Amino acid sequence: MTPAEIKRKRTESVLKELLPEAFSTLDDERINHLNVTEVLCSRGRYDARVYLDPIGLDEKEQGEALKQLRKVSAHLKNHIRDSEGWYKAPNFVFEFDTHLEHISKMDALFKQIATKEESGKTDES
Repeated sequence: MTPAEIKRKRTESVLKELLPEAFSTLDDERINHLNVTEVLCSRGRYDARVYLDPIGLDEKEQGEALKQLRKVSAHLKNHIRDSEGWYKAPNFVFEFDTHLEHISKMDALFKQIATKEESGKTDES
């Protein structure tokens, strides 16, 4: 790993810890308890893509939460900049993480395949 990659990974790790803390300082219940699953910074660390856990929120609530997060992103940047002593905090792009949903769907499909194979083996015996 190059030194630039190490710095980027360190920034991602710090943001993953600090963003939930920053969310908890807000008065909005929709975003107070959001969990950050992943943070990916751009090469120059000017932008950060923040993936959130969608558990407990339907699509309408997710849209409202994203809208509210865009409104308070300046507050989040100030909180992170002040708490870490950084000169500049990255611009945030928030998304809900759908990887967990895809993984659970794939697990369900594998279970279906396994049960069909087992039932096929018992029919042959």
